[in-house]
Amino acid sequence: MAVIYTSGVWKPKPGEEDEFVAAWTEFARWGSGLDGAGPFRLLHDLREEGRFVSIAPWESMEAVRGWKDSPDFKSRMSRVQEHVAEFSPTELEVVATVEGGSVESG
Repeated sequence: MAVIYTSGVWKPKPGEEDEFVAAWTEFARWGSGLDGAGPFRLLHDLREEGRFVSIAPWESMEAVRGWKDSPDFKSRMSRVQEHVAEFSPTELEVVATVEGGSVESG
């Protein structure tokens, strides 16, 4: 089965970037400890100030659903959202990987 990634584009409220990063980090600490989760990463866009991208690998779509359907998800996510003006989440499936000149599908 292919690896699934959850990803989000975040734009914190002006002046709340540090609070957003702290809240996201706490949310990610919880999520990354769940079954099927890999490391959560938060990236700061160097070309667009105030824009962040998060990404996390999951072993399956079922693991992602378990995370999002868990009783704690909504309340923990709302703590992050308190500091966010815009958020766009998605799920992604790997279709090709290139490493060291070699290509792998899925």
